Amino acid sequence: MEWTRVALVALVLLVTLGSSRAKVEEENPEFWRSKATQTLQSVLDRKLNTNVAKNVILFLGDGMGITTYTAARILKGQLQDQTGEETVMTMDTFPHVGLAKTYSVDFQIPDSAATATAYLCGVKTNLNTIGVNAATRNGVCKTQKGNEVTSILKWAKDAGKSVGIVTTTRVQHATPAAAYAHSASRSWYGDADMPDAAKRDNCTDIASQLIENIDIDVIIGGGRKYMTPRGTKDPEYSSDLSSWGTRRDGRNLIQEWQSMKTGKVAHYVWNKSDFDAVDPEATDYLMALFEPGDLRYEVERDPSTDPSIVETTEKAIQILQKNPRGFFLLVEGGRIDQAHHAGRAYMALHEAVAFDNAIAKGLELTKEDETLTIVTADHSHPLTFNGFPFRGQSILGKSPLWGTDFLPYTTLMYGNGPGHKIINGKRPDIRNVATKDKNYVQLSAVPVGSTTHSGEDVAVLARGPMSHLFSGVQEQNYIAHAMGYAACVGADLRHCNGGSIPPANSSKKSGAVQTSSALFSSLLSLLLALTVIM
Repeated sequence: MEWTRVALVALVLLVTLGSSRAKVEEENPEFWRSKATQTLQSVLDRKLNTNVAKNVILFLGDGMGITTYTAARILKGQLQDQTGEETVMTMDTFPHVGLAKTYSVDFQIPDSAATATAYLCGVKTNLNTIGVNAATRNGVCKTQKGNEVTSILKWAKDAGKSVGIVTTTRVQHATPAAAYAHSASRSWYGDADMPDAAKRDNCTDIASQLIENIDIDVIIGGGRKYMTPRGTKDPEYSSDLSSWGTRRDGRNLIQEWQSMKTGKVAHYVWNKSDFDAVDPEATDYLMALFEPGDLRYEVERDPSTDPSIVETTEKAIQILQKNPRGFFLLVEGGRIDQAHHAGRAYMALHEAVAFDNAIAKGLELTKEDETLTIVTADHSHPLTFNGFPFRGQSILGKSPLWGTDFLPYTTLMYGNGPGHKIINGKRPDIRNVATKDKNYVQLSAVPVGSTTHSGEDVAVLARGPMSHLFSGVQEQNYIAHAMGYAACVGADLRHCNGGSIPPANSSKKSGAVQTSSALFSSLLSLLLALTVIM
């Protein structure tokens, strides 16, 4: 009871202090009425854009759940010397918003491979699998044969559009891989990552599929080491053995890609100076791999050697938009997720801000009447936004209301992760800890080496032709079909030919799956999933 009274007094004091920080104009009710009236009128004046989408850009914030989205908005404003809460992100301006349910076929909470297969290929599947349906078992090569599914990137290419991938991770990572590859395991980046059994069963690694499956016009990200023979020195980190080529088959996929582009202007670059020198108007193909693995975090990136996601997005659009038939571009802010896995909210939010800046660049370079732009996430993370921080208080700071153990806690915390530091039943005292430091690891409730994903719905924001299709609460695989319909690519062409066509009959395998077999497969998937790299 004593602590309850103390907490009540503290809360009253906080409310009083917080109220004193309000802007004068915000104390006037007419301020809020006027803003609401303006917003209402803008919605009433809005007209549906029913054009066929010449271009489609899908901005995918990996791990950018609603909490990350909100916290990044505040950080973006605070980086501009604002209080932050009222900041308008570029993605906030999109007129149509919906929610996507992210579960995979076999798990309540998904990974990036299953989700990417859903929103790119239009089919939900199992954890850890890429570009295949749910009849494929995690890590079992034989089961992927005949169960491959194609993505909207392929649908767009088959329709004569140019296509591209931009990511801040390795280009063989789960999100970009689902656009072009079919694999029973997302971790088969190169042939050295595959078990011998998978090779004997004629499965191929993701890197080789990058250049073989679809003629992709623009490929930008990291992942050099999966493209060159084992022992090939990296051009940037020649003394770092972990950065050297890993391929055991002796293939140099970069050289193979270049030889496949005879008669075209195709550039391969690995540094910013060469990247900047690429003339989009005179370029047919571009492969830019800036790191052996994933790219550097935005706050650790050297602007003189590595371009930003804004710059890579700009270059990709400039090359792709020369095609009179239009283009499809996937842009992934992939390291939002990786920062969350490390429990580093500072890094995750700065990645999300950079991602929003790339969205702004995409809107700047395209026309709303012909370009469908979508922003979404594949899944969320167990990040909480809690306490009673004052208006304008640093999103990376501490709540002024302490716990019952008379110790402070940060506004942002994780449900699980590497930040679990309870010793002898006590939390660490962080009064003198710099929680705004880029290396700070947020406290977590449960100790795990890498923060898991979380399973709540993710936002889907849309702008441009047929963007109103992305409203309501939908299954995540709906996104691919709605994009295809809007752009008249894929199987459903009703929007472009003006008529109704019957849906293609889906082939069904005869015979029911035996209960015992299904149970065994589920158990096998569970065991294999324990080793997945989220």
